[in-house]
Amino acid sequence: MRWPRWPQKVRTRLALLYAALFLVSGSALLALTYGLVAANLPQQSPVAATGLDSNQLAKLRAACRQPYPDPGTVLACKRAFSAGAASVRDSTLDSLLLYSLLGLGVMTVASGGLGWYVSGRVLRPVRAITETARRASDQHLGERLALTGAQDELKELADTFDDMLERLDQAFAAQRRFVANASHELRTPLTVMRTAIDVALAKPNRTTQQLEDMAARVRRSIDRAENMIEALLVLAISDQGVTSSELLDLSAMAEDALELAAPAISRLELSVQADLAPAEATGDQQLVERMVWNLVDNAVRHNEPGGWIRISTGRCPGGAVLRIANGGAVVPPDVVPTLSEPFRRISKQPEGGVGLGLSIAQSVAIAHGAQLDVRHRPEGGLSISLTLRA
Repeated sequence: MRWPRWPQKVRTRLALLYAALFLVSGSALLALTYGLVAANLPQQSPVAATGLDSNQLAKLRAACRQPYPDPGTVLACKRAFSAGAASVRDSTLDSLLLYSLLGLGVMTVASGGLGWYVSGRVLRPVRAITETARRASDQHLGERLALTGAQDELKELADTFDDMLERLDQAFAAQRRFVANASHELRTPLTVMRTAIDVALAKPNRTTQQLEDMAARVRRSIDRAENMIEALLVLAISDQGVTSSELLDLSAMAEDALELAAPAISRLELSVQADLAPAEATGDQQLVERMVWNLVDNAVRHNEPGGWIRISTGRCPGGAVLRIANGGAVVPPDVVPTLSEPFRRISKQPEGGVGLGLSIAQSVAIAHGAQLDVRHRPEGGLSISLTLRA
């Protein structure tokens, strides 16, 4: 024997559930009512207890109407009355049970139909969410549910779905911009190399110096493209999240970054004030090192000759903090929030970097649950604070 399959539609299951709940509660109410009525009606006595036929019962009724019946007649009248009451009791209980069962059956079917209608109205926002999700794609994310009504669970679900579509729309748009910008940035060094080679080959009497100049330009373009590809790889790795975590010290990383940037610091004659106190934290060693290096390199690249850099590390409640500030050109306050976007540069000069320094730092900070606060300085330059949890 195969049991019937449970319906797949939620609306059908809810309707059946409503009908089943009504049937169970109605049956309990019917049993309680039947028991109360049966308990308050006279108890049943055998009808045959009188031992009289119809003629004798008629004579007994006449005798019972006499002013002073004898004791035997009184007893016979009581027995006849009990037999009549028992008959009325049985008829009443049978009628109550029959009509109650009929009413219960009709109302069970009605409750199932009403449950079907009500569940359809309740699930209407869910159907709208399903249809919108089916139509959604990377090219069609602009549609929103904009559900109105009471602030219930379904309204909260619809609002959450709209927020998710908004985030996806922004993510896909950012991804398309990133791919377009990366393609443009990678095309630039290739174009420079092609132009340098074509110019050198177009000269009929090429000298050794001209070939060396062409090779130097090609080498600079290759280095630029290589740095950009490496930065893109780091950005992709940091976007995937932290895969390993270990104990690290921000002060040691800041010291190493300053040593790597020492040639550029000497060339620009920058004054460096370093207060590197122990700052233990946990995270991915390579990603955090790249983040600290990017922050130091950003402070050096976007400085001015004879400028300054202040860097400090230390402990804070729940983790470690790195603060770095630098002089330089004045950065408008409305530009600061966009500096963490890929390929956004403060300076358009070639030595300004590939435009991914703060993007990588922001991505690594998000992967570690850290807080990266970038603020402009009215006198010029930026003030950056990195808080990494212990």
